[in-house]
Amino acid sequence: MGYFNYLSSEQKRMMFFIPPEEGPIVDKEILAHALGATLYLPGNTNRQLCKLIVENKIPGLISTVLCLEDAIDDRDVAGAEKSLVLQLGSLLTLKERGVSLPYIFVRVRNVSQFRRLTRVLGPSLHVLTGFVFPKFDLLNGRKFFEHLWETRRRFGVTLYGMPIIESPAFINMETRAGQLLELKKLLDYYRELVLNIRIGATDLSGIYGLRRNPEHTIYDIAVIREFIAALVNIFGRPQDKYVLSGPVWEYFPTGERLFKSMLRQTPFNEQFGSEGKKVRQRLLCRYLDGLIREVMLDKANGLIGKTVIHPSHLLPVQALYAVTHEEYCDARDILSNGCRGGVSKSIYNNKMNEYKPHTNWAKNIMVLSKIYGVLNEKYDYTSIIYAGEKIQGLGQPVSEPGGR
Repeated sequence: MGYFNYLSSEQKRMMFFIPPEEGPIVDKEILAHALGATLYLPGNTNRQLCKLIVENKIPGLISTVLCLEDAIDDRDVAGAEKSLVLQLGSLLTLKERGVSLPYIFVRVRNVSQFRRLTRVLGPSLHVLTGFVFPKFDLLNGRKFFEHLWETRRRFGVTLYGMPIIESPAFINMETRAGQLLELKKLLDYYRELVLNIRIGATDLSGIYGLRRNPEHTIYDIAVIREFIAALVNIFGRPQDKYVLSGPVWEYFPTGERLFKSMLRQTPFNEQFGSEGKKVRQRLLCRYLDGLIREVMLDKANGLIGKTVIHPSHLLPVQALYAVTHEEYCDARDILSNGCRGGVSKSIYNNKMNEYKPHTNWAKNIMVLSKIYGVLNEKYDYTSIIYAGEKIQGLGQPVSEPGGR
């Protein structure tokens, strides 16, 4: 299993200076960066999940969350739990037969469901990479991780937790700083178990009666932008090695545009000419230009990966995390200098690389280069999107969109 495996060997050879590494990732710090576009699916998809995986119905699927919370009607919880147990049991059989599975997480509703579900799943826990903890706060957070620790010990499984920060105390100005600092103490205590910290932007926006439209990114919502800044300030320090993931993009193919797109024409025109214009137009018609811009802003703010709710989102998000040749060369030159300091002109002759302040950035680029690969000179994310668009059925709906 590896990124961009829907591309042919020839396409990979043409596009990549260093191809993405393949095979399961064991190292936790690498895995934390490797989830990419994490697709949410309802936890009550019956036997469909096994079929989707075995028949590769979702090209590019690397990580998925089976949601038992917002994606499930309150009246259907018991049935969804039974369906999920059956699905994971079937996936365990497939795994034992050597079938490669994506990284699978289960989003539980609360601590009591988490405890109940782990008891019922038993050996099927070996199919999972971890659990997602919604509405995570200082009261339930310790209980979530205590039970996760006990589950790992009892069943001999390596499972991780991904808390979703979406409660009012963490965003309201009068409590935010204190609550986030206490949250960091809690997560520091369970650091070994924390894979990602995820941002519940939909719930946080809802607290203020806000919702971004498809013409804007989450960074255009000022109160959420300030919250993300605070979260990065506290959890984004390299010595702590936390990975923050970008919030969900809520929109999928439909409708007409209102405002002029900010997705530049030049990269598409330069790479593919008139055909590039068609690819760009298809992205605009599917509201993916807003997603692309938001991922660029995620990256600029140090967020890695993104929650997605539609298969058409996988390709653009993953493409944007492929490392460019320019980024790789800059990072390599910075790290080769060691700790001596100083500056030098980049090999692209368009910037100064200042060694000491750019070292942490360069280290992150090298991690991403192993996971998502390094593109050849003159190739960028549009090259991967273009190739993906040419593959029959890539990114087409396979089910109703999942939870957030």
